[in-house]
Amino acid sequence: MPQILARPAAVAVFDAYGTLFDVHSAVARHAERVGPEAARLSEIWRSKQLEYSWVLSLTRRYEPFWTLTERALDFAFAAVPSAARATRGDLLAAYRTLSAYPEVAGVLSALRARGIPTAILSNGDPGMLGAAVDSAGLGPHLDAVLSVDAAGIFKTDPATYDLVGARFGTVPAEVIFVSSNRWDVAGAAAYGFSCVWVNRTERPDEYPGTEPFAVLPDLRALA
Repeated sequence: MPQILARPAAVAVFDAYGTLFDVHSAVARHAERVGPEAARLSEIWRSKQLEYSWVLSLTRRYEPFWTLTERALDFAFAAVPSAARATRGDLLAAYRTLSAYPEVAGVLSALRARGIPTAILSNGDPGMLGAAVDSAGLGPHLDAVLSVDAAGIFKTDPATYDLVGARFGTVPAEVIFVSSNRWDVAGAAAYGFSCVWVNRTERPDEYPGTEPFAVLPDLRALA
């Protein structure tokens, strides 16, 4: 049995964007039309999307993640004037059907075969998550899709992680939480989850005192 699963786990909970779904696949699909700075546009889009969620949470305000996604893309276009704005509609449509990483379905299926329920806990609003899960065919491999929309605030507020216990009747130590976002791992670890950081791009570690118990290059070691 892999080391990750040697820990007692009542449920395995996954972040969605960047962990199960490739957030840069939307721009990648239309990169030629976007222009030579497509990758830069995608990076700014993602960073602003997250920044907007953090600022709203710090000011105790909330708007759906889809609204932030649209605003972040508009900012990215303003920051990258060479990018073709005519692709805006196609990019937003592509974001609702982001590509899942190739190992995702197999890993989720393997966990459930071992009797470990699987779930998503994401900043995405229910409509976004439903579209992404359906387009990737992940619905049969998930026991729950949890959106922070139910808490009215974004991660890393503890109220978002409370949603897992409310759904599964777990205490934090029983939850394996998997995210590619180190800030999300920090919040979940501080909450008490046992965390796995999926570091696909070999980023340096940060947030001392909130370390994951495992760092993986992708999800395959969880299967």
